[in-house]
Amino acid sequence: MPLTRRQLIARIGVVGGIQAATAAMGLFGAMSPARGSQETYAALKPANVGQGATVTVVGAGIGGLVAAYELRKAGFTVVLLEARERVGGRNWTVRRGDRVEFTDGSVQVADFDEGLYLNAGPGRLPSHHQLVLGYCRELGVELEVLVNTSRNALVRPDLDQPPMQIRQAVNDSRGHLAELLAKAVNRQALDQELSLDDQRNLLGFLRTWGDLSEKLEYLGSARSGYKVWPGAGDQLAQRNDPLPLRTLLNPALGTALMIDEYPEFSPTMFQPVGGMDRIPQAFQRHLQGALQLGAEVRSIRNFEDRVEIGYQQHGQQRRISSDHAVIALPLPLLAKIDNNFTAPARQAIAAVQFGFANKVAWQSRRFWETDYQIYGGLSFINQASSGLWYPSGGFNQPEGILVAAYNNGEVARQFGDKTVAEQIALSRQAVELLHPGHGLDLRKPLVVDWGRIPYSLGPWISRPLPDSDYGLLNQPQGRVHLTSDGLAHSGMGIWQETAVAAARRVVRNLSERAQATATA
Repeated sequence: MPLTRRQLIARIGVVGGIQAATAAMGLFGAMSPARGSQETYAALKPANVGQGATVTVVGAGIGGLVAAYELRKAGFTVVLLEARERVGGRNWTVRRGDRVEFTDGSVQVADFDEGLYLNAGPGRLPSHHQLVLGYCRELGVELEVLVNTSRNALVRPDLDQPPMQIRQAVNDSRGHLAELLAKAVNRQALDQELSLDDQRNLLGFLRTWGDLSEKLEYLGSARSGYKVWPGAGDQLAQRNDPLPLRTLLNPALGTALMIDEYPEFSPTMFQPVGGMDRIPQAFQRHLQGALQLGAEVRSIRNFEDRVEIGYQQHGQQRRISSDHAVIALPLPLLAKIDNNFTAPARQAIAAVQFGFANKVAWQSRRFWETDYQIYGGLSFINQASSGLWYPSGGFNQPEGILVAAYNNGEVARQFGDKTVAEQIALSRQAVELLHPGHGLDLRKPLVVDWGRIPYSLGPWISRPLPDSDYGLLNQPQGRVHLTSDGLAHSGMGIWQETAVAAARRVVRNLSERAQATATA
């Protein structure tokens, strides 16, 4: 019976769930999202449209910093209130001596060696995040390449089986799949949809793609690595034996096989030299005189002609009045602040919930480089700690910071329910399961559970807002404008880029409002 393209794809689907694997490995491509306009970085016009009108910005995370910075450039008089004694919000780099306080009153003090640090929040800048990268250029934040994928990294989907290199998991999966497809194609006759030339070309492609033999068999591949690498003298190359297809069909392998197919997790990205907080620190240098730290906002009152904000600063109750306000807080935090917004706005804000994320970091000798040739990237394990994140910098230095629990979503919720001591123990166990014997190299652990960090209470919102709420909260609430990473569309989670986009939109809205008032 002739084989059509549709039948070919259907045939793949019945072979042990391989259709999902082909999508993961990009054989047939993926559905493209609907295309729309995208904001590219360009400096907002610095015209003096604000003419001294006053704006209070609440929250010195990335969104608040961008809003304050651009509003000052546009001629507004700005005061920026931040509850913490630092800027950056969830952009937080932890160094020696920094305190990690939880809402239950427990405190950890980072004891890393000087020069070592943990990016407790965001740690990567994808190349298509042109707004954040644009501000790095404008503010002189030096960047370096971040290695997000290492084929030498490990994955252990089945704890009853030893870890495997990601390179072998990827290439053995591809080889087995190519063999199945090639045999299916080779058994079929010609038809009008898949011509003889098409079949020949497809077989040729599959032989190359899967590194198949002349008989269309997958017998292993140099792409999957070596037990013994080729060398001098009698050091002959010995390829890894191919893993069984059954092993590679484990659903727990999915993340390791497909993570770098998403643009947000590209194999190479960027990071600021010296820590992600170099970005908020650069904004801070430009906001001297406007920034007030330790200023915890307690109330927001919207009037026809002004906004009044009550806050506590270093034990003193204070109040500030301004022509406008920009509230640059995550919406679940805003829900906890007394305000006189409309009932629909308050209901929309209250409905937003945080997601979950946590990290456990260790200082260690860099055994992953010396013993495993892993330079950056991620390893994955089907265990409570979920993933290991290797440092992408300081290569060949004696010590480094290994993130040995890297969780989000439901896994992070369950992990965060455990005690700090239990999280540390599970994290060490994960390292031992992937790198036997090296759990003993780990020192100076530090736990960051974002659900328990004061003034954060979570890493990002758990799901996008409904369209009606999204539209409502993107409109001015009287003289108050809201900006949040939840008020810009995002494809893969919430990133700094969405906070920047939302803040720039508010700046444009305020500038247009000021221009309209001036010409009225």
